[in-house]
Amino acid sequence: MTKNTPITELKGVGAKRAELYGKLGINTVGDLIFHFPRRYIDYSETVPVCEAVIGEHAVIKAMVIKKNNAARIRQGLVLYKIFAEDDNGDRFTIVFYNNRYAADALEEGGEYYFSGKVSGNLVRKEMNSPTVLKTSEENLLRPVYPLTEGLTAAMLITNISEVLKQADDEFFADPLPNDIRLEYSLAVLEFAIRSIHFPKDDHAAEIARKRLAFDELLKLQLGMIMIKNRTKTENSCKMSRQNVNMQKLYDSMAFELTGAQKRAVSDIINDMCGDSPMNRLIQGDVGSGKTAVAAAAAYFAAENGFQTALMAPTEILAAQHYKTLSELLVPLGIGVCLITGSMTKKQRTEALEGLASESRFVAVGTHALISETTVFKSLGLVITDEQHRFGVGQRAALAVKGNAPHKIVMSATPIPRTLAMIIYGDLDISVLNELPKGRSKIETFAVTAKLRERAFGFVKKQLDEGRQAYIVCPMIEESGSELAAAKEYAESLKKTVLAGYRTGLLHGKMPAAEKEKVMAGFKAHEIDLLVATTVVEVGVDVPNAAVMLIENADRFGLSQLHQLRGRVGRGKYQSYCVLIAGNVTEESRQRLEIMTKTSDGFEISEYDLKMRGAGDFFGNRQHGLPDLKIADIAADRELLAECQKAAKELLSISPDLSAFPRLKKETEELFGRNNNAAEAL
Repeated sequence: MTKNTPITELKGVGAKRAELYGKLGINTVGDLIFHFPRRYIDYSETVPVCEAVIGEHAVIKAMVIKKNNAARIRQGLVLYKIFAEDDNGDRFTIVFYNNRYAADALEEGGEYYFSGKVSGNLVRKEMNSPTVLKTSEENLLRPVYPLTEGLTAAMLITNISEVLKQADDEFFADPLPNDIRLEYSLAVLEFAIRSIHFPKDDHAAEIARKRLAFDELLKLQLGMIMIKNRTKTENSCKMSRQNVNMQKLYDSMAFELTGAQKRAVSDIINDMCGDSPMNRLIQGDVGSGKTAVAAAAAYFAAENGFQTALMAPTEILAAQHYKTLSELLVPLGIGVCLITGSMTKKQRTEALEGLASESRFVAVGTHALISETTVFKSLGLVITDEQHRFGVGQRAALAVKGNAPHKIVMSATPIPRTLAMIIYGDLDISVLNELPKGRSKIETFAVTAKLRERAFGFVKKQLDEGRQAYIVCPMIEESGSELAAAKEYAESLKKTVLAGYRTGLLHGKMPAAEKEKVMAGFKAHEIDLLVATTVVEVGVDVPNAAVMLIENADRFGLSQLHQLRGRVGRGKYQSYCVLIAGNVTEESRQRLEIMTKTSDGFEISEYDLKMRGAGDFFGNRQHGLPDLKIADIAADRELLAECQKAAKELLSISPDLSAFPRLKKETEELFGRNNNAAEAL
């Protein structure tokens, strides 16, 4: 039996079960073996019935004393009720729904371990559909797998056991060189695979998990480093510091660059003058001044005779960058044009003609920049803003507009360093960790829905003082959920203390021209109160806006809340963020409390990563990160550092991994599970 053996060749796996396995991405026995437990139940850690807490999970050892006959509650629903007694003589009830097999498997007089959530009351406690283990079993540490409806843990355990019995030596062939395995104190692969499913104890399970997580993170690092190395071609857009007076740009600015901004510009200039094309991430917190750094990079490129393209994910953000870059660069003789999908044919033609003929030019736009009609005369620098919103393919499509141009990606989403090292493993990183002078801290308050009217009163006070405010809702139209719909919400404000103020509405489904009109009206203070969805998350800059009120704040990720908060505090006025929680749980309370205690986006992102995991960190999957089955980026930081070291050791011996064919194949397979990453590798 090999890893590629179809799952249907296993005993007991017919077409129906194979279909269920397919829903979990399991099509071969190799997929099955690498479908790891998410946790374990230790059946030796029992509690007596009297100490089992209602609403919590427990393992109870008890004897079955009576089994009731099956009872049909209603059409299609059959109830099986079993009564059991622990060693103290205390009784509780086990209930199964539509599971005659589970009920029949329990014998009166038999002793079992029952594991499940305790329900009922203090007089009669119950367990609904518990997992059951005979007390005669020797191994009491049992795996808990991710499942789908119709597929039980018992089925997986039976099928996995069969595979492990039939697997030959080739099945467990180790991709890691033995010296690497010994250097990092790792178990052999066969022990790790067998012990991750059926560990003898907690220690064996942890040893197995460490080895398998190491393998995943190592392959991830190998793949990203190889991508980075492949981009290190000859610098066809090599630039020179000679005759470039950067001070001319700095003197023209109405503000002084922070130390972090200056270091980032220095990094960029060094890269563009180097032997290989630049591939750099500028990562900065909200309001840290990434656009000014982009302007300096574009200025340096223009002074060297090269054009720059800056791509943003939305027309609002593109227009914002266009305005800022025009103010900074046009007075210095550098043309700036805007290219978006909503431009008129005349506007587009004029912009494209300028790009095709003028070298001292900067093009700012959306996806329209990568259309076939957009042609550059001498593209030397490509800047992508909010890069996690673009796929790898879109970044590449813009880069091919030039001859291996230098590349900068900018992100206003603070990302924990552990995650950044993986997602941006093909990039060098510059961090803007200082805010420009004059920025005051945004006061943040988290309240429950009961205090909504009071919060509205606070917003009213700010509006009466001449300020403006945002109110953010997570949805734009009614869909049967309890979340406030922005359209209806904007109307409902007329019935509150906020009635009478000029109110605008902004959401993602509006035509681009209408969005621009609303934002222009808000910026010109023709609108006092802007009700919006998360379309205002990035880029929108209205210095007079001093309040950000976010409804259903418990529904947002912390990093997204931080981005939204960053829309205020951009002027000279003290600014505020009010978070209204619609569903208050202990977890949501802790999350929102973090927002009130710190304005450090990197600290917030670390907490967000721990809470949500890497896969959900961005709220989408466009960042190109291959799916991980067992490694935990938030928890495995030390292991990740070891993997980075090991990856460099291996690649120093064999840059293309040809000396380690099995490791090379598995690295390619890992990236192959993610189209964006595979495209890059």
